[in-house]
Amino acid sequence: MKNVAPDIFRKRLLIEGYYNITVTEETIKKFFYYITENLSLRVHGAPVIHTATDFGKEMNEGYDAFIPLIDSGIYMGIWKNRKFLSLVICTCKDFNGEDALRRTKLFFQINKAEHKSF
Repeated sequence: MKNVAPDIFRKRLLIEGYYNITVTEETIKKFFYYITENLSLRVHGAPVIHTATDFGKEMNEGYDAFIPLIDSGIYMGIWKNRKFLSLVICTCKDFNGEDALRRTKLFFQINKAEHKSF
């Protein structure tokens, strides 16, 4: 992927995997505050969480969630019936990607995951 704005620092981390806990809106809020605190990312608003239930296919039910950061934001999609998550941390500030992966896997008890930093 060509860097079309080399003068603007950006770091993105995509983590996808199957989780082994019960996920609710409260779980997502706790995770957002847990990960931002541990990665020293500054939050500037409350998490926004939408429940994707009764709108489409049952297999896609779950949550769409976002927390704004002073240096960008974090998005998470949860497929509740599949116990699958997709997380994107996008910042204009450097952070420890390996720590983010480790902490995400630990929090959600993920034993099968893929990730990509770009």
